Amino acid sequence: MAGKVLVIMSSAKHLDLRDGKQYPTGFYLNEFAIPFRKLIEAGYTPVVANPNGDRPLMDANSNNAMFFGGDDAFRAETLKYVENLDILDHPKKLADVAKEGISGYVGLFIPGGHAPVQDLSKDKDLGEILKAFHSAGKPTGILCHGPLALLSTLNDSEAFQQALADKTGAANGLAKGWPYAGYRLTVFSTGEEQYLENAGALGGFVQYYPTAGLAEAGAHVDTVADWHSNVIVDRELITGQQPMSATEFGDVLLKKLAAA
Repeated sequence: MAGKVLVIMSSAKHLDLRDGKQYPTGFYLNEFAIPFRKLIEAGYTPVVANPNGDRPLMDANSNNAMFFGGDDAFRAETLKYVENLDILDHPKKLADVAKEGISGYVGLFIPGGHAPVQDLSKDKDLGEILKAFHSAGKPTGILCHGPLALLSTLNDSEAFQQALADKTGAANGLAKGWPYAGYRLTVFSTGEEQYLENAGALGGFVQYYPTAGLAEAGAHVDTVADWHSNVIVDRELITGQQPMSATEFGDVLLKKLAAA
C-alpha cells in the first residue's frame, strides 16, 4: 500500500447566509469522489474524519451531470459508488486525529462544497492538524470552498470571519501569524459565488467571498475564468478552484504524493 491519506470532510448540513437565511449544503459529489477514487486506484488507504464523527451529507445541487462533463451515466455511477461507501458511515472525529498526531499519514485531502465554510473554517482541532501537516511539509490538497478550512489555523478564526462579514476592517489585524501567509493558492472565485447568488441557487448571499477571506488572511489568491479548471501548487499545498478542477486536482495531488 502507498500509505494512509487523511480525508477531512465537513459535518455541516447548511451554510449560514446573510439576513438569517440558510443554504442546505454538504460535500460536492464530484469534488469528493473523483480525487478519492484516484487515491484508491493509486494504492492509498483513505481515512475519513470530520468534526462530529457522523456521515457527511452531500450537497443535492452537486448531483448534476454538468459536473461530470455532461455525462449522466458517469454521474449516476459516481453517486451509487459514494452511497455504497461504508467508510463514510463512521468517520473518525477530528479531535481524536489531533490527539493521535499525523505521523501515520502521507497526505491530506479536503473536498469542497459550501459546508467547510460553516464548520471546518473554525474548527480548532482541524487547525492543529493542518499546522502539523504544514510543519511536516506533507502534501495538503484542498478543493473549491475547502481552502477556507485553512483559516482554522488562525488564533481566532471565528473573530476573523465575523470581522470579514461585518466589514469592519478589523480582520487583517486578526490574521497575525497565519501559517499560510504568502502562499499562492486558489479557491471558489468571487464571480462564481456571485453567479450562484444572482441565479438564486443559494437563496441568499454569503457572509463574505472566499477570495477576500483568504487574501485578507495573507494569501496570494489566483483565480481563472469562471468554471474553468485551475489547480495551484505552492510548497506542500495543492488547491483547486471549483468542481471543474476536480479531475486535474486529483492528478496533481497524486503526483505530489508520489514525489513526497
